[in-house]
Amino acid sequence: MPKTEDYLALDGAIDQQFQANLTPYEAFCLLKSGHDRFLNHLTHRRSRGNLLADVSSGQYPYAAVLGCIDSRVPVEEVFDAAFGDMFVARVAGNTVSPEILGSLEYACKYAGAKLILVLGHTKCGAVQGAWAELEDGNITELLSHIKPAVDQVKAERGTEANEANINACVTANVELTVEQIRRKSETLKTLEEAGKIALVGGLYDISTGEVTFVSEPSWT
Repeated sequence: MPKTEDYLALDGAIDQQFQANLTPYEAFCLLKSGHDRFLNHLTHRRSRGNLLADVSSGQYPYAAVLGCIDSRVPVEEVFDAAFGDMFVARVAGNTVSPEILGSLEYACKYAGAKLILVLGHTKCGAVQGAWAELEDGNITELLSHIKPAVDQVKAERGTEANEANINACVTANVELTVEQIRRKSETLKTLEEAGKIALVGGLYDISTGEVTFVSEPSWT
């Protein structure tokens, strides 16, 4: 993976040329190699002073991640990422809204990110709440975005709130969110169809620290 080797040779932040020459697949490889380092308790250390100096004049992230707010899923650490490597948007249940879509559109169209990862996780409290039809203040509206995944899994697997069903719902929610991004953002759909970005879904296991990619394109 030549781009991974180039990335590991950096002593500061990703620059514009590095980002511009990156394909969506190479961005995905960077994400996976960072996660491999995390799983193997390795860290790509770069000078914090150099990182701060570089990002003070601009940012050229290779990816944007939509994750859950859960404190057990520190996104940058999970992918061994440093200052300037990735945009991270976090909301309970990793769901989309106009604000999230606008953020992802900015990340890709104007700031050059080549990959969007929707990252769910096992034992997700938001998914559990949606499964139980929790209603409480603003949480009610938030959980309504997860209801299509809940309805799908209950129809397929039954209504018992066991761990397997909840995690199946987490996966379904990730996959449906990826599809919602395509459906609700013409900007991102157009970029994807032009091969300028890729959309990927992943599931983080909070017990093992491992990410399984549950939705990704057929790389060519």
